Amino acid sequence: MRLPLLYLLAAALLALGAHAQTTPLPDTARVATPPAPPLWRKSGKTGLGLNESLLSSNWRGGGVNTIGFNALANLKANRKLGIHSFDNEADFLFAFSETRGLGYRKGQDRLYLDTKYGRDISSDWNMFTSLNLLTQFAGGFKYDEDALGNDRARQVSSFFAPAFITAAYGFEYHPNPTFRVRFAPFAPRLTVVNRAERFVEVLGDKPYGVNPGHSTRWEILAAQILAEYDKNLSPTVAFKARYVLFANYENFNGQEIDHRLDLALTAKVGKFVNVALNGIALYDFDQDRGVQYSQGLNIGIAYAFQNFVDEKK
Repeated sequence: MRLPLLYLLAAALLALGAHAQTTPLPDTARVATPPAPPLWRKSGKTGLGLNESLLSSNWRGGGVNTIGFNALANLKANRKLGIHSFDNEADFLFAFSETRGLGYRKGQDRLYLDTKYGRDISSDWNMFTSLNLLTQFAGGFKYDEDALGNDRARQVSSFFAPAFITAAYGFEYHPNPTFRVRFAPFAPRLTVVNRAERFVEVLGDKPYGVNPGHSTRWEILAAQILAEYDKNLSPTVAFKARYVLFANYENFNGQEIDHRLDLALTAKVGKFVNVALNGIALYDFDQDRGVQYSQGLNIGIAYAFQNFVDEKK
């Protein structure tokens, strides 16, 4: 009889923990002099998680067999050269589950890329230009019942459907290493929806604001505000928040201004184990008239690295 996958994962984690506790630091690590500041400040946080529920055919407690997987990664590469700065970030998140009787279900899904050039005009302000992409890795479905009461799954999204590509120009305020906010009065955005007609039945006449028969929508006259807060609450707990506001001047009213908030709280339990709580709140008038949200709790193997001394106090 095969062991549940979580038993195998637990055994691997225990072995890693024992190795970490018994492996002494080399003498050179204790006396090494601090290295010179790196040209590029690089950092990364990655995590993999697996959960499983395996029940025998005669299990009387109820339940079904389930297996789930989640992965996350946040990678940064920044450079400061006099009054010039170059900041790059990649932020990935994906989770799904396979449940007997229900099949595959996607949980969370995010693919975010951002690159920015800034030029200082004071100690706390700079002028900047940036380009970012927000989309997802896999297709999404709406699960409901048809007129006869049969279960059905109707597709509402896929890779690069939608995808939002925004070029922003403006000013950035960064009073300390943990907080920054960009004000971009000019931020044209391109919305990409490959084969938008696929989603008309579920999402209406203009899926994500794109007319059927077309694959893109331009919003040239628009503004964006992007704020980020990234702080280590303790040596083992980190909190990150990203808020994005997007407003089209053509339809400039409170109801049609887009808002998105991404939150992440990560706690390091051991050298290779972490617990991550992620949440997304979204309001987009072109998608839905209400607030959308998703939340996920992940436990798994984690790895983090950086080539500089952390300044987040």
